[in-house]
Amino acid sequence: MRIIFMGTPDFAVASLDALVQAGEQVVAVVTTPDKPAGRGQKMHESAVKQYAVANQIPVLQPEKLRNLEFLADLKSYQADLQIVVAFRMLPEVVWDMPQHGTVNVHASLLPNYRGAAPINHAVMNGEKTSGVTTFLLQHEIDTGNVLLQKEVAIADTDNAGDLHDALMSAGATLLLETVNALRAGTLQPTPQDAIAGTDWKHAPKIFKEDCEIDWDRPGKDVYNQIRGLSPYPTAFTKLHNKVLKIYETVLVDEMPTIAAGEYETDEKTYLRFACNDSFLDLKLVQIEGKKRMTVVDFLRGYRFP
Repeated sequence: MRIIFMGTPDFAVASLDALVQAGEQVVAVVTTPDKPAGRGQKMHESAVKQYAVANQIPVLQPEKLRNLEFLADLKSYQADLQIVVAFRMLPEVVWDMPQHGTVNVHASLLPNYRGAAPINHAVMNGEKTSGVTTFLLQHEIDTGNVLLQKEVAIADTDNAGDLHDALMSAGATLLLETVNALRAGTLQPTPQDAIAGTDWKHAPKIFKEDCEIDWDRPGKDVYNQIRGLSPYPTAFTKLHNKVLKIYETVLVDEMPTIAAGEYETDEKTYLRFACNDSFLDLKLVQIEGKKRMTVVDFLRGYRFP
């Protein structure tokens, strides 16, 4: 089949590379326009564009997906199938264009964790499993008929970055299975409302207020929040009026004798904050204006008032 691939970040590159390595006919790539980034505001290309250019795949970078010139270009490739991985929401005129429709790879077991941040929310909620889903796009976001799913385990020590990498690999494998099954005509799409279960959770976009730590909660909940936001966008607290980002902690099952949000330290080897039922021993942090470092290195250079 003639395939057009749509995506932006590294997560999408794994699926694109799987298609290319399998010999699939990827006739074009659609990705975001180049944007200025960094201190020098140099133009930055998306990871998908960089891969496409390196592999001599034509690239389309529309500002608006309803642009008539873009739609004409898209139609000229006569794609049988479009594949979307970590891209923006598509209008119907785009997703309904190919004969076999448009397949999306989503980083959860739909209908659980529909939304923009399924990886972060799964870890923040302390889930033991997640997974990837391929489904056909339709009008409402993440609601299309399911094609295939693959479950992935989450360890108690995994952070969002670990789960991201695991789902990235699983998604690439599942996508190839989906393309092969679509070509063979062996898939029976399943409506999401026919999937057993009722307690489905949502995965909305993460905002700054979701990253600030409320220490007056059970330690397990705060621990999950920190690993669910690590390495990005990162949970944070205030230490002497400076923002302290926290990337890694260890839960210490010991009832604090200090108030939630206060800390204990020997100013050399440990720094731990009290929750309402336990402590979190900080391991990897970044104070405002400094680089990320271990707590031992941080304490070596930090002066407590």
